[in-house]
Amino acid sequence: TWFGRELSDADVSKYLADEKNPRHVQHALLQIQQRMERGDAAAKTWYPQLIALSGSNETEFRLTVAWLMGFDNSSPQFHEALLKLLKDGEPIVRRNAALALVRFNDASGREELVAILQPFAVKTTASGTIASSLPEGATVARTTLLARVGQPDGKIVEIRSPLPGRIQKLLKLNGAQVTQGDEVLSLNSDENSVWEALRGLSLVGTAEDAAIIESYANSTEASARVRDQAKNALDAIKSRNRDLRS
Repeated sequence: TWFGRELSDADVSKYLADEKNPRHVQHALLQIQQRMERGDAAAKTWYPQLIALSGSNETEFRLTVAWLMGFDNSSPQFHEALLKLLKDGEPIVRRNAALALVRFNDASGREELVAILQPFAVKTTASGTIASSLPEGATVARTTLLARVGQPDGKIVEIRSPLPGRIQKLLKLNGAQVTQGDEVLSLNSDENSVWEALRGLSLVGTAEDAAIIESYANSTEASARVRDQAKNALDAIKSRNRDLRS
């Protein structure tokens, strides 16, 4: 959605509080991001509201706020909030929090960054029969409908993607019987998420992460941009290890 109209400070405060209208909140968050990027100290006015939104029931607010908090790594309140978001139930929120924590020179999200480089298992929340699943290799956005589960009582439960990416493997084909909690498919992360994770690991990664990073550096399927970032991450990790040994 395009939020090109410049908001006054009063409008930002008003929109930020209008949680019943998600478009207003998103517009205000974008305006705050632009102010933070410009180094506008007035953005601090809305920090208490940003921290409050980090506890919102709306995933879209939490994931955006997690990203925004990385723009001011001098705020202890943001740091504390990000550590809480690192335990969020939604993977997209955890990922944004992990990336933002890197800017605080905090490696608490390292495992989450590594997880971005690995297939993500999507599980069903209902028992029944799988129907209308997307094919392997399909590119999906977050909230894309991945499959439907037909329950014995006739109700249909939708399985939507928690992340942007590409379907790596279907573990349950159309017509298969599934039980709540079963893994139905796996997702590979989208290129931008992989690149961001590699950039984060270049700062907080350890020797334990070298093998999976190297798989991207040597991949024939990854883009040149991703391969280059993987090589940079490997070089940075090796350099840190040399410094520790010396």
